[in-house]
Amino acid sequence: MKRTGRKERTGTAHRTGRKKIVFLLHNAYAVGATVRTTLDLAAALAERHDVEIVSARRHRDEPRFAVDPRVALVPLVDVRDGSADLTRPEHALPALDLPACETRYEQYSRLTDLRARAYLSGCAADVVIGTRPGLNVYVSRFAPRRSLRIAQERLRLDARGRRLLRMPAARYRSLDAVVTTTEADARAYREGVPLPGVRVAAVPDVVPAAGGPPGGARPNVIAAAGRLVPGKRFDLLIEAFSAVASKEPDWQLRIYGGGPGREHLQQLIDGLGLSRHARLMGPRTPMGAEFAKSAMVVCASDAEASGTTLVEAMSCGVPVISTDCPLGPGEIVTDGVDGLLVPVGDARSLADAMLDLIADGPLRRTMGAAALESSRRFDPGPIADRYEDLFAELAATGGRRALARAAGRVTSLARRGAGVVRHRAREWVVRPRPARTARLDLPEGSEAG
Repeated sequence: MKRTGRKERTGTAHRTGRKKIVFLLHNAYAVGATVRTTLDLAAALAERHDVEIVSARRHRDEPRFAVDPRVALVPLVDVRDGSADLTRPEHALPALDLPACETRYEQYSRLTDLRARAYLSGCAADVVIGTRPGLNVYVSRFAPRRSLRIAQERLRLDARGRRLLRMPAARYRSLDAVVTTTEADARAYREGVPLPGVRVAAVPDVVPAAGGPPGGARPNVIAAAGRLVPGKRFDLLIEAFSAVASKEPDWQLRIYGGGPGREHLQQLIDGLGLSRHARLMGPRTPMGAEFAKSAMVVCASDAEASGTTLVEAMSCGVPVISTDCPLGPGEIVTDGVDGLLVPVGDARSLADAMLDLIADGPLRRTMGAAALESSRRFDPGPIADRYEDLFAELAATGGRRALARAAGRVTSLARRGAGVVRHRAREWVVRPRPARTARLDLPEGSEAG
């Protein structure tokens, strides 16, 4: 059952008033975590506001995820077969306004630039929200100055490439706010990226309830999910589970997801003699039904941007075990209450945590109930409330932040000028000087000859 959190929503909308809110998405017609959470947040905000989702691309007739009928969907460039946009000369030209360091740059064109500029500059939005780095630059450059301009950042600051790492400081200074999914990443932005006058706030992504716990006892299944890539450390989980299986042979490990690491992980399973105990299940969407059939869900990652998988499991009333890795798990899991946190990269601690929950059924049930309750923080309603609070705060602090932004520009220009002076001074010091002609002091009135 989908929870909207309506009962928890109080008078925020009364403080902010009804607004027109625009989200700028890469492709609202595709499948992805950003698409899903944006559609869920848009639906929650549509209870009190006029909401539009602007999709930079459209590649199919209908979106793969359901769009709330109260939310308008506006595609900018139609790339379906036979579309007139494909014949426009601008579609064959590279994008100029979108930064080339944007990871999806090749899917944009000069036509996207022009359509984004025309739509954003002409819209009557009170709030414009970008959902990925390149689109945040569109918002910064083209959204009306009267609008609140907000950038969502789901990519961890420390996970950015070098060029992408420099982009926020250069391109985000005219924004009103940057929103990260965790407080740890917000702190990294505040400490590492100079953005005077820009509010950096942490608001987690919406994770709608996947469904409560099924009736009766859960099977002896440990579940994990994610892309099969090195950073998710499914190799560490399999290694830890080998110790579990030797003591609890009736338990099974099921790993859901696809990716380039599948063959390596299968070889590891076979090499450890776990072929009857551990299985690679392939991708599943959504994961709620699979989590609901599990006794616990485990995350062994070296790093997590938001920890969405953990929240999905908790919303099924399932206790979770996770490495205490940057950035999300420590802000989601209350160790010993709704799950367990273990050190990063420690297979023995991971195995011990699984064995502890296997041995204590009442503890699993108690933690599962606490997990279900804790997961409600990520329901659409409470997250929409937090965005409305942010809108109200930004509106109230606009003058103060404008002064801070102006002071930042002055400081930046002063530093740049000082840098030019230092550079020229160094050039003058090291510049070769012409040899001086020796002067011969002669008595007054005489000539050298």
